[in-house]
Amino acid sequence: MAMPTQPNIQIVNEPNYRENYANSVQVRVNVWDFFLVFGTMQQRSEAEVEIHNFQGVYLSPQQAKALMSILQQNVSNYENTFGEIKLDPKMATAGPIN
Repeated sequence: MAMPTQPNIQIVNEPNYRENYANSVQVRVNVWDFFLVFGTMQQRSEAEVEIHNFQGVYLSPQQAKALMSILQQNVSNYENTFGEIKLDPKMATAGPIN
């Protein structure tokens, strides 16, 4: 059986393409899709955290699983190069499910 040839992929950034920094990602799931909400978190005090959301992205379940796989691969490569990524135990607990 012949292997299919890889297509020539062209990546084109739309005029409204932007890059941002996010240190907060919320994930909302329903039967049809995953909704990722990106934002920046600022801790005003020990008892007060403010999150400014700036972008929401819907993914199909298939794209969410593909994203999980490629992120896991890249995190593993990063840790192999730079060492283990440590998570703050206070921040590693599961948040609310929306």
